[in-house]
Amino acid sequence: MREKVRDRGRLEHILEAIESIEEFHAQYTFEDIKKNKLIFYGFTKLVEVIGEAVYMLSTEFCDSHSDVNWRQIERMRHVLVHGYYTIDPESLWDTIEVDIPELKPWIVKYLSE
Repeated sequence: MREKVRDRGRLEHILEAIESIEEFHAQYTFEDIKKNKLIFYGFTKLVEVIGEAVYMLSTEFCDSHSDVNWRQIERMRHVLVHGYYTIDPESLWDTIEVDIPELKPWIVKYLSE
């Protein structure tokens, strides 16, 4: 039971970060990310939060919800935290434009369970 409650909290953190990304994405362009470090690092931090929350999900949850490639998200977190100097705006923008919109419906679905 405790794991389920904890997992739900992590999913809520993921959804909150996704919604913040969506809000900011509506205001900023790829050019903004390339030119403005504050915007770049703001998006980076939100993607990092998603990765950290995924990292904290229980193994049982990830195994029973294998529609999402949780390990890939964890790897992205690892790059953002430990390889921060290798992050390029193109990869970050691709994550924002492609990966985040694909992840959101799964998170919403899992929160409704």
